[in-house]
Amino acid sequence: MLAALGFCTIGGFLLLTMTKRVSVLVALVLTPVVTAVIGGYGDELGPMALDGLSKVAPTGIMIAFAVLYFCLMIDAGLFEPLIRGILRAAKNDPVRITVGTAVLTVCVALDGDGASTFLITVSALLPVYQRLGMSRLVLAGVVGLGAGVMNMIPWGGPTARAAAALKIDTSDIITPLLPALAAGIAWVLLAAYLIGRRERRRLGALEPAPRAEVAVGDGPGTPRVAARPGVALTVFNLLLTVALLVCLVLEAMPLPVLFVFAFVLALLVNHPRWEDQQELLEKHGKSVVLVITMIFAAGVFTGILGGTGMIEKMAEALVDIIPDGLGGHLPVLVAVTSMPLSLVLTPDAYYFGVLPVLAGTADAFGTDHAEIARAAVLGQMTTGFPLSPLTAATFILLSMSGVQLGEHQRFLFRWAFGTTLVMTAAALATGALPL
Repeated sequence: MLAALGFCTIGGFLLLTMTKRVSVLVALVLTPVVTAVIGGYGDELGPMALDGLSKVAPTGIMIAFAVLYFCLMIDAGLFEPLIRGILRAAKNDPVRITVGTAVLTVCVALDGDGASTFLITVSALLPVYQRLGMSRLVLAGVVGLGAGVMNMIPWGGPTARAAAALKIDTSDIITPLLPALAAGIAWVLLAAYLIGRRERRRLGALEPAPRAEVAVGDGPGTPRVAARPGVALTVFNLLLTVALLVCLVLEAMPLPVLFVFAFVLALLVNHPRWEDQQELLEKHGKSVVLVITMIFAAGVFTGILGGTGMIEKMAEALVDIIPDGLGGHLPVLVAVTSMPLSLVLTPDAYYFGVLPVLAGTADAFGTDHAEIARAAVLGQMTTGFPLSPLTAATFILLSMSGVQLGEHQRFLFRWAFGTTLVMTAAALATGALPL
């Protein structure tokens, strides 16, 4: 019963958002509430939703101040030299820009944190895409592809969870998969090239638009000329941003605290007058509200799914439906299904709920636990996390780039699933997974 309600919740949510029946915000709250009431959990909705909200509160705080920080830096023209450099190197060619987007994302994603990867790459590249009239959907898709494949790194969440759940070393998981990871990166670059060619055909011959100030949340049709900041102020903003990024990587403080401190300091230096501070807050308030309301709605969604036990029962149901005849091919089956299951199960539910059961099942067929772990990380919340409604990072990507979840999922799914298939083939060819 609970498993069926859980699948109905996920399916109803995807149906509502992908067909644009209601907003993502409404669907995130409405679907779990309805199914929880049907399941007899109406009296427990409050505590379950509050528990989910409390878990995403730090993420919401971080995102709110991160959006404000990068909006301020864009307004201040910090990224203008980078934008001009990218445009010169790319020669206004969408193909070069999309491939460059993939390369930049892969490099930034080495820190293992999807949220900071999206904040940094989209903040830097969105003005470039707007300057050339390129689709924001392309930006979100290519960044998602690059970040997804790099989420396999040992200090990323999925690999660490798989190692902890099965009590094996991360090197036993990732070292044999290095050729597959390289194949995945190569596929991402190829996909970026193909997407860029399609975008080039769409746009035709491009001419750079006049220099304009473009902030997150602004429409491409409403540019405003930005005043050039002083050299001293630009140097300060650059040093502050570099220091912030270093502290993020080193985890010198909790991420929400880092962004709160950095934004307040940047606001005080760039806009010392009270009136200017208020103007900036009012200007970007809409962007912040859109971001954090989505994060908190996602907290309600996962809180109710987890509190009712739907996620746990869905995990058990998925394991039960595996036919005995496929037991010998369990690693391949796990690998192929790992990415789509990112849309249904949270990383904790999959790695701590489903994976140990799959590993236990594999024992009967002589399959090593490490092989099951390798199969899982080829897609579950790696290639799949940038389009999953169950992770806060997805909504950071969507809010920063200004695209809708349903459109993003339709655009990215086939490319992300392709990454998993390519890496699975490479893993089979190199012996990381058994044939």
